[in-house]
Amino acid sequence: MGLLRESDEHKAIRDSVAKIAERYGVQYFVERGRSGRDIDELWKDLGATGLLGVHLPEEYGGGGGGMTEAVVVVEELAAHGMPLLIWVISPAICGSILARHGSHEMKQTWLPVIADGTRKMAFAITEPDAGSNSHNVKTTATRTDTGWSISGSKYYISAVDQCDAILLVTRDAEHSTPEKSRLSLFVVPTDAPGLTFQQIDTSIVSPDKQFTVFLDDVQVGDDALIGAAGNGLRQVFDGLNPERILVGALCGGIGRYAIAKAAAYANERQVWSTPIGAHQGIAHPLAESHIAVELSRMATAESARQFDAEEAAGEAANIAKFAASEAALKALDQAIQTHGGNGLSHEYGLSELWFVTRLMRTAPVSREMVLNFVAQTSLGLPRSY
Repeated sequence: MGLLRESDEHKAIRDSVAKIAERYGVQYFVERGRSGRDIDELWKDLGATGLLGVHLPEEYGGGGGGMTEAVVVVEELAAHGMPLLIWVISPAICGSILARHGSHEMKQTWLPVIADGTRKMAFAITEPDAGSNSHNVKTTATRTDTGWSISGSKYYISAVDQCDAILLVTRDAEHSTPEKSRLSLFVVPTDAPGLTFQQIDTSIVSPDKQFTVFLDDVQVGDDALIGAAGNGLRQVFDGLNPERILVGALCGGIGRYAIAKAAAYANERQVWSTPIGAHQGIAHPLAESHIAVELSRMATAESARQFDAEEAAGEAANIAKFAASEAALKALDQAIQTHGGNGLSHEYGLSELWFVTRLMRTAPVSREMVLNFVAQTSLGLPRSY
């Protein structure tokens, strides 16, 4: 499996994922993405096999592993042409935050059903006006006699139409000041009165659609609050590092998929009397792409190791996300080029991945914000904002 050397346990996880993915096939995923239909059958099979909760605590129905195991699952699915954004969102971001900060009752309610695939949870932090500035969240939670009232809107929220609840990041009205916002996190049912959502029309071919979510005086009880009120920023970052790590895994899988398709085509396709892969104009760019993807996979594996060891994984997670998204897009572009006109044919299963891969350069954190982080944190350069 390239430069990575994996344990027998990780190889077994990878093999289990591959068997399920091969049973469905890339055309299943692409057809569901084009038609807007869900992937419930695939999701339930992954849950029943324990592949959605590999990183979640055993006492709440998970596999007791960590982010390292989650990386294997997400990458292998993407390596079969199935980059599942909802895996990154529901089991990874929401599952990780709940496992670390949720009450026993909240964990008991949500973690087993997230792990077995019977329920899903969306994650909502981004807003129309806040952009990358999570400190500027305007969706506000206000205390009431019976709990909380939440009003505001969220933008580019993935797969909320599939989900039973949203893990919602809000500005806490009681703890915030005009100079500084304090965040509180809530689990809000998607059928709560006052919560509506509208699909955003995009070019992305994926079963996981994007939405604007509107909250108009949505009422929740105290049991919906995750951890302590006003302490949400730390909780958010316990979800964002897994998000970056698993976007690295997702992009590593896309890179592997693209290069494998291109290498097979370059070996088979003959122009004149020689396979096109014999020409350095084809071979060298694919080799470079392979190197970049393999290096990004190593960075992703290291970021997962740091996270599981409870080390400060922010730098490694950002670097992995950056390296993998850049490498995947380059590999996919080169694979399409290797196929010539066929690269844009639906038959070859490459062009459908373009926009979801391109999205990963922007989400969940843009390449520019990663560079800001590395410049300021790794290099000690002055802050630009």
